[in-house]
Amino acid sequence: MPRTFHPYDPRYTAPTFDELLEPTKNVLATAHPLVARGNRPLQMNFEQQLRALIYFHLEEHTSGRHLIQALEEDDFARNHIAPPDGIQKSSFFEAINSRGLEQLTYVYEQLQSKASNLLPAQHTELGELVGIDGSLIQAVLSMYWADYRDGSKKAKAHVGFDINRAIPSKIFLTDGKEGERPFVAMILSPGQTGVMDRGYQCHKSFDQWQNEGKHFVCRIKANTKKSCLQVNPIPADSIVFHDAVVLLGTPDVNQTRKEVRVVGYRVDDVDYWVATDRRDLSAEQIAFIYKLRWQIEKFFAWWKRHLKVYHLIARTEYGLMVQILSGLITYLLLAIYCHKHYREKVSIKRVRELRIKIQNELRHSEERYPMASDFTEQGSDVLYAKT
Repeated sequence: MPRTFHPYDPRYTAPTFDELLEPTKNVLATAHPLVARGNRPLQMNFEQQLRALIYFHLEEHTSGRHLIQALEEDDFARNHIAPPDGIQKSSFFEAINSRGLEQLTYVYEQLQSKASNLLPAQHTELGELVGIDGSLIQAVLSMYWADYRDGSKKAKAHVGFDINRAIPSKIFLTDGKEGERPFVAMILSPGQTGVMDRGYQCHKSFDQWQNEGKHFVCRIKANTKKSCLQVNPIPADSIVFHDAVVLLGTPDVNQTRKEVRVVGYRVDDVDYWVATDRRDLSAEQIAFIYKLRWQIEKFFAWWKRHLKVYHLIARTEYGLMVQILSGLITYLLLAIYCHKHYREKVSIKRVRELRIKIQNELRHSEERYPMASDFTEQGSDVLYAKT
C-alpha cells in the first residue's frame, strides 16, 4: 500500500537548512517545553513552531496565510517544517498569539550570547558600543493595545544593537506612543556606551546613566544651553570645532548635576552637537562613534525589507513579540552562518545564495529519492521502488 514519507525523513531534507538551525540544537534541549492548555493536545510543539517561523522569515513570506499554504503545499515545508499531521490555520494562529514567548525569549538570549562570543568585534578601542533606537510598526485598528493616535494604530520596538558585532542585543515592545528614553537604562549594562539620536536627550537621564556606570554618546539640540567649565584643545584641520566640559541646561530648571563633555563637529556643511561622559577618547573618536549609530538604522531597513519582519502574522501584543523575536533569531542564525562560511556580515547576496543552495539540495534529493507515490511499503519501515 503506498504511503507518504515520514515527516523529517532525512531523505527529504536540505542539509544547509539544518546547518543554519544547528546553533539552536543545544539551546532547544534546555528550553522549557510547551504545555497544552486543557485536554486538547498541542498540534505544534515549540521546535516545530520555531522552525516554521524561521522558514517564514528566511523565505520572505508575506503573510501568515502565505506560510500556511507553503506548509500544506510545498514538499519541503510539508515534510520537514510542518508538524507530522499538518497544522490547521486556526491552530497555527492560536499558537503564534498565545504560546512560545517564554521559549523564544530564552532561545534569543542564548543565541545572542553565542553570537557575541563567536563573531569578531570591531572598534574594540572604543569600548562596547550599543546603538539604541525605536522603530514603529504599522498595526491595524483591531490591535486596540497598539495606541498611537486617533484612526491610527502602531506598535514600537525598542532595540539595542551591538555595533561592534553588528547584531541586535535587546528588544522591548510597547504601543506606538510609549517614550523611548526609559528603555536606555534597561538596554544598557554598566560599562557599555549607548549611542543615541536627539530624541534621547534628557539631562536628568545623563546624570542617572553616569551614576549607574553607563556611558553615552548622544546627539543634542544645537541651541541647548551650555555652561562651560573647561575647554579642550582641538587639533588643526579637524572636523571638530568645539570640545568642552560643561553643565548642560538652564540652572535651577533642567541643568545637569554632573559634568558632561560636548563635542561639536561639521560634516557636509551640517553641524553636529554630541554630549558624552567619555573623556578617555579624542573628539574625533567621539564623532566617529556617533557616525557608527547609523548601523542600527541600516539594520532596521535591511531586517524589515529582506526578512519581512513587520508583515503581521499576529494581532496580539504577545503574538507580535513572538514574531519579532523569531525575526531576530533568524538574523542571528544568518550572522553565525555568514561568519562561519564567508567571514562576512549578513548580506542579501549571501542570504540569496543560502536560499538557492537549499533549493538545489531539494532538487538533488528528489532526483535521488523519487516521490513517495513511486514507492510501495514492504514490511514496517522500508520503502521499495515500484517495478
